[in-house]
Parts: sequence; structure tokens; C-alpha cells
Amino acid sequence: MECFVLGIGGMMPMPHRRLSSVAVRTGGAVYLFDCGEGTQVPYKELHLGLRPLRVVIISHLHADHVLGLPGMLMLRAQMPDAGPLTLVGPPGLGRFVRNVRADLKMHVRYPIDVIEWSADADAVAYRDEHVQLLWQPLSHSVLCLGYRLEEHQRPGRFDPQAARELGVPSGRLFGQLQSGETVTTPDGETVRPEQVLGPARRGRHMAYATDTVVTPSMQPLLRAVDVAFVESMFLPEHAADAADKKHMTAEQAAQAACEAAVNRLVLLHISPRYENRDLKRFKETARAIHPRSEVAREGQLIEVPLPD
Repeated sequence: MECFVLGIGGMMPMPHRRLSSVAVRTGGAVYLFDCGEGTQVPYKELHLGLRPLRVVIISHLHADHVLGLPGMLMLRAQMPDAGPLTLVGPPGLGRFVRNVRADLKMHVRYPIDVIEWSADADAVAYRDEHVQLLWQPLSHSVLCLGYRLEEHQRPGRFDPQAARELGVPSGRLFGQLQSGETVTTPDGETVRPEQVLGPARRGRHMAYATDTVVTPSMQPLLRAVDVAFVESMFLPEHAADAADKKHMTAEQAAQAACEAAVNRLVLLHISPRYENRDLKRFKETARAIHPRSEVAREGQLIEVPLPD
């Protein structure tokens, strides 16, 4: 799993700071979290590819998280055989896309499927052959969703000695067993994967939670993830502003990550009131609470290793 930071800013794009967005690549597919103004520019700069883009995941319908979506759709429409695209987000996302397409007379040559949150929605918003995406409402001035992306479980470790003892020769049949297939030995005996594989192993997990105050619904999203991208709009001395605008401070984000046993915390969605020279203070504040904290850097690639 690779996580690409497209931007770290909040409210509005600035000459020195693009808006918060993270692209996750795994299994050859790309899953994009939030798409504010101009997000297609760093997306192209990082050479992520438009054909692999499978899902765009929107946290909420504020301009700095969704206004780049029309440009991304139009950019993708320029290529032949782009393939279907899924949009996941809050109620009203489908209406927003329909109205923009109608008003701009946007010609899109690929199918778009929209999945909107509802009060009776399943915990799993989306699932494909690589991942499942979970969602929870956070606490902001409008309905805002936090997300958890999980790779599917992997087969357990293969025991070649156990396979040989069951009469399975090395080679093709070993590979089939490791892929979860039942095989027949040259002697006609049936060997099932569970006879030669250890317990299933989990895939990699990441979380994305922005534009919220501290809320209990964050915890199941963040719980023991390998990496969490969490908003840190303000420094602690501006906690009153954070509460008034329903955002978090770096200190609050780190505390939430500690409580959830997050392995690596990456802060983003920084207020435009702060200059880049202030980012060191965000990191120091968070690290005093959660030692594996950092401030995201635009263009940063975070490689997430397998947990075992």
C-alpha cells in the first residue's frame, strides 16, 4: 500500500499550500480521498494515472473538499476507455455532480456510480477485490464522514513440509494451495488449503478523518490502523477557534490517535493562518503525545509495510 499526499491545506488553496487530499494505491487501483480545488494538478504531477483511479471518496460538501471533483471528472473524460468510476460521500454528492455536469454540459464517456451515506447505511460503504471502505459520521458544521480503508485478509503462511507430507510435489500445486485452491495430488488425494496454511493474516489499514471535533465515532475508524491521516487545523493556543469552527488542534488529534493505538499519525488540513515555518510546532506538539506523529508534506509518498 502506498499513500500519496496531494495537499495538506484547509479552507482555500494557497500559493504555498494545496488543499488536503490523499491518494492510496494498492493492487494497482487508486482510491482518492477528497478533491478540493486544483487537486487534479498534484494528481497528475505524481503520475498516479487516471485509468487506475477507481474511487473518489468525499468527506463532506464544503468547497475545499469537493470543488476539484468537476475538474477531475473532466480530466478523466479526455482519455479513451477510462473505465467506470465510483464516488462515495455524503447525501447530496450525486446531486452536486449531476448539476455540474448539466450546467457545464460536461460529456463524460464512462459510467459514474454514486454511493451516498444514510442513517441506515451499512458500516461498509464500498468493497472490491482489493479493499473494503468503512465510514462513520464525524462532528462538523455539516455532515462530514470519516473513513477507514482495509486491504482484505491474506492467506496464512504456507508450510511446504506439511504439503510434502500430504503428497503434494513442489511446483504448480504449491502455488495453487497458497492461492487458496484445493488440489489433487498425483496419488489422487485431495489436499485443502487449510491443511497447509497458517491463520489468515490481515492486510494493511489506513484511516482518513478531517473536519471534525473529537468525537467517539472517530475511534472505530482509527483503531490500530497502520497510518492515519487526521486533521490538525489549529495549534493548541487557538483551541477556542477550533471548537467554534468544529475542528481539532494538533494536540487533540494526537490524543485521539493515542487512544485508538494508531501506529503512525500524519497531520494535515492546516489552517491558512499558519505559515510553513509554523509546521514544526504542529509536529512537536503532536509528538509530545504520540511519538510517531508528523506533518504531511505535499508530494510525500508513505509506503505502508505489511503488518507481519
